[in-house]
Amino acid sequence: MRSARTVQMDSHAAATLHYIRESMEAAASVAVPGSAGMAMGSVGLLAMALSLAPGLADHWFAIWLIAAALAGTVGAVLMARPSSLRTLTLTSAPGRNFALCLFPSLFGGAVMTGVLWSCGNLHAIPGTWLLMYGCALIAASVTTLRAIAVMGSLFAALGLLSLLLPDSVQPLMLGSGFGGLHLLFGLALGRGRSVRQV
Repeated sequence: MRSARTVQMDSHAAATLHYIRESMEAAASVAVPGSAGMAMGSVGLLAMALSLAPGLADHWFAIWLIAAALAGTVGAVLMARPSSLRTLTLTSAPGRNFALCLFPSLFGGAVMTGVLWSCGNLHAIPGTWLLMYGCALIAASVTTLRAIAVMGSLFAALGLLSLLLPDSVQPLMLGSGFGGLHLLFGLALGRGRSVRQV
């Protein structure tokens, strides 16, 4: 028959192992700041407004390429702030895992953009961007939050829908994803972090 002391030690060991596991999971995760989503969403909404403007509508492809570069840079800078990261560098395990999850789909999207552009199939580019970015977010959610997987799923759904819709609504689809979804989830992540800090 087990003594009360043995049971108490077993419980203490289990609690210690639980604490160690949670600490390791937290150390291996990437904190995604809500400010990055809000900034990227603002860039996306601006790009949508510009690409819908009568004098600029024919230049939507160039507008969105510039917006993608700008939003990516802003997002990377905001994620690189010490307050946003827990020892995240590309040489750390969390940084490597995040990059390995995120970048393959982004690279695939860039390759497909070049292929579609060279073939003159501009109609499929917005849907491809949304779909591949959604896949990248779903993969990256392994190292971040479940909310990122939800956002990625919504991006992928928008991408599939965009492939079926006419050219006239493509800027709206891009704006809904890269503007609206980024802004919405950025606000949600920022609010969630504020609540946890209180």
